[in-house]
Amino acid sequence: MPIIQNNAVRRQPTIITKRLVLRPFRNVDVPRVTELANDERIARMTLLIPHPYTEHVAREWIATHRGRFERGEDVVFAVMKKDKEELIGAVGLTVVTEHERGDMGYWIGAPYWNQGFCTEAVRAVVAYGFEELKLNKICANHFTTNPASGRVMMKIGMTHEGVFRSHVEKWGEYIDIVNYGILRSEYVNDMTKGSP
Repeated sequence: MPIIQNNAVRRQPTIITKRLVLRPFRNVDVPRVTELANDERIARMTLLIPHPYTEHVAREWIATHRGRFERGEDVVFAVMKKDKEELIGAVGLTVVTEHERGDMGYWIGAPYWNQGFCTEAVRAVVAYGFEELKLNKICANHFTTNPASGRVMMKIGMTHEGVFRSHVEKWGEYIDIVNYGILRSEYVNDMTKGSP
């Protein structure tokens, strides 16, 4: 179970898991975000990350986080390896308040793929969404060309809900989007059964 460290003032919390610390992004993260997100493989598998990815883009993106969190619009965590205090990616929730739903997105730097870091970070943010934000549902989607992301969604208990064909356009190509979701009731049921 992740440990969530909240403050009395409405500030974004820090979440601590077995191997990770999920914390708010800081301006000092700009070079590292740029280094990781500038990998074409990251851009190819995500809708909103451009290529090339510059420090200007990273700085502008990080600058939006605090205000959007304070307005209850979303929360974005820097994914840090606990042992080395090394930034390895990002995970966040966009909150659709009127429907008590969170739309989750994430990316992990290529050197850290296939080590379980993404699953660990996403699982912690799902717990935060249900336990702290009191969401009813959390959704996520991935390009059909990125099945590894779908495996992460399945590992954390999400259900495949369908495919939107030719749903988005990236780099001149229409791409199918695979949708997953998990309900609060399913999360609670899994927790009572002892599943992570």
